[in-house]
Amino acid sequence: MLALVDSAQIEETLAEFRQVLASVEAVLDLPRMRAAVIDLEAQAGAPDLWDDQAKAQAVTSQLSLMQGEIRRVESLRRRLDDVAVLVELAEAEDDAASRAEAATEIESLRKALAELEVRTLLSGEYDMREALVTIRSEAGGVDAADWAEMLLRLYVRYCERHGWPVEIYDTSYAEEAGIKSATFAVKAPYAYGTLSVEQGTHRLVRISPFDNQGRRQTSFAGVEVLPVTEQTDHIDIPENELRIDVFRSSGPGGQSVNTTDSAVRMTHLPTGITVSCQNEKSQIQNRAAAMRVMQSRLLEVRRREEQAKMNALKGDSAGSWGTQMRSYVLHPYQMVKDLRTEYETGNTSAVLDGEIDDFIEAGIRWRRQSESA
Repeated sequence: MLALVDSAQIEETLAEFRQVLASVEAVLDLPRMRAAVIDLEAQAGAPDLWDDQAKAQAVTSQLSLMQGEIRRVESLRRRLDDVAVLVELAEAEDDAASRAEAATEIESLRKALAELEVRTLLSGEYDMREALVTIRSEAGGVDAADWAEMLLRLYVRYCERHGWPVEIYDTSYAEEAGIKSATFAVKAPYAYGTLSVEQGTHRLVRISPFDNQGRRQTSFAGVEVLPVTEQTDHIDIPENELRIDVFRSSGPGGQSVNTTDSAVRMTHLPTGITVSCQNEKSQIQNRAAAMRVMQSRLLEVRRREEQAKMNALKGDSAGSWGTQMRSYVLHPYQMVKDLRTEYETGNTSAVLDGEIDDFIEAGIRWRRQSESA
């Protein structure tokens, strides 16, 4: 916490905060956003808006997003002005309680400004979309399946901390413990841009709870993050390119959780991409969810093809960041380290409980630096 003993240092800190906020406001272009809000409010007030439900949802969603961004910036500006007044009062009256309150607020502002600054770095074509996340167990047998389930909990907890709704589409349970894979949607603006830096292979080193000799085990799980498709994406899939299979949903250990063939497995024949959904109660709901996942996967295929063409034109032979991106060591020492950004922490229990904000922030900054290099 900042010690309020040097008024010059305090003023320097607040001046730095004002400069950061001014640069954020410039990037966001608040006058443009306010004009867009006026236009969207006019569209939202049209009597025939809900004749086209997809358009109506897009308009109201975009309006809510922009209003929220403007309120967030304006709130930070007010808080900056208020804390400056509080500091002046604390100094004038030599009030220890006011000093402590100001110190707490300055640290809170520092964190809020850092988060907002990172948000301005999410300017990619799909960054503001909702996210579709798939976790798969990889090398490591039953430990890898258990590790995949631990990662699923980590990301669900992260989303809960941020108030982001999560909808699980499919979970494939392993025989002994853990999961083979799980797919879930994160229904929040900028979820894709935020979570996309988590894509890659996550490595766990620990004493295996499944080894009766207590030996150390290394296991791997993969994380895939895709943007959720929208109507403007034009991902049309002819029916003759799809094979739809239905089967009975099942839970852990093969226990039946549904007495009808409601689960859906969808295969895109030209690419061989297969997705499944079994968490909804009806076959129609599962089919709709599977189609959303399939469209997102095909959108990602198209995006990667376009990126490969751009890389070829630029002579970029480096390709992606590489698959293994983070290492979680629980034995013989405690450490989580990102292999791209070099950011690390010894608080492994907090990380496994979803406290990965610092890793994500470092990843977003690293990605922007890599793109501009």
